[in-house]
Amino acid sequence: AALTAAVVGGGLLLAAWRWLRAAARPAAVASSMRGKTVIITGANSGLGRAAATELLRMQARVIMGCRDPARAERAAREIRAELGEREAAEGGGELVVRELDLASLRSVRAFCQRVLQEEPRLDVLINNAGIFQCPYMKTEDGFEMQFGVNHLGHFLLTNLLLGLLKNSAPSRIVVVSSKLYKYGEINFEDLNSEISYNKSFCYSRSKLANILFARELARRLEGTGVTVNSLHPGIVRTNLGRYVNIPFLAKPVFNLVSWAFFKTPLEGAQTSIYLASSPDVEGVSGKYFGDCKEEELLPKAMDDLVARKLWDISEVMVGLLK
Repeated sequence: AALTAAVVGGGLLLAAWRWLRAAARPAAVASSMRGKTVIITGANSGLGRAAATELLRMQARVIMGCRDPARAERAAREIRAELGEREAAEGGGELVVRELDLASLRSVRAFCQRVLQEEPRLDVLINNAGIFQCPYMKTEDGFEMQFGVNHLGHFLLTNLLLGLLKNSAPSRIVVVSSKLYKYGEINFEDLNSEISYNKSFCYSRSKLANILFARELARRLEGTGVTVNSLHPGIVRTNLGRYVNIPFLAKPVFNLVSWAFFKTPLEGAQTSIYLASSPDVEGVSGKYFGDCKEEELLPKAMDDLVARKLWDISEVMVGLLK
């Protein structure tokens, strides 16, 4: 009886905690995204899918850049069904699927070429896709997977779309990073992790690279009308942790804890949606956000010399400079 009471009581407390957290979530931005085009990488699941759903609801034309077109088309059908075909059509929103594999520079270039041919404008680019703590593997071009996908793929994507973003100004670039950047270091002697590899460290390094990239890009885009901001979404229940092994006996406890304390994808996507659409951040650039508020960065994430050196090396790595 005591055990049952403890379980029931704990369940009620957890439910109350989740209700309070949901109630505290910022209200959806009321401003319309009608007539605006948004690209979201990795939009078929998790944070990207939640952001795509909400921006479509706000009447945006949303381009889902996804590695697996079949899964992306299925997600798009589900999103349309969730919103209702009539609501999406009458609201003026549109959902478009395009193949984009950030582990392939060839795929990134093909995606951008199609966008530049088909899209007259681009108002928002959300660099959302990512890979988390995977075993050591390499991209199609020979880069360590986490650095290659999380940083280099998005670096090339953004640079190839800059002209369209500038022509569409005022426009916005949103870079999804992570608080785990705090545990990363930019080691220019081993960016490709060929000397040593630690999956946790390499993820943190890629997220630090995201912030440094956003900072340097914001500096380069001053006066163009294109803003760039980075963010951390918090701890979110997504499939990002598919490479994390949890012992079988510990899974029930982990599932309970994640249900109670981790954010839902919609909660985690709120800052991305805010930076993509809110008039509150119009003209704001080079900042770092969490829970829709500006946050301070550690000094290593504000090192302009490191940011510029990383930019220069990244240009060579992705073939923008020989």
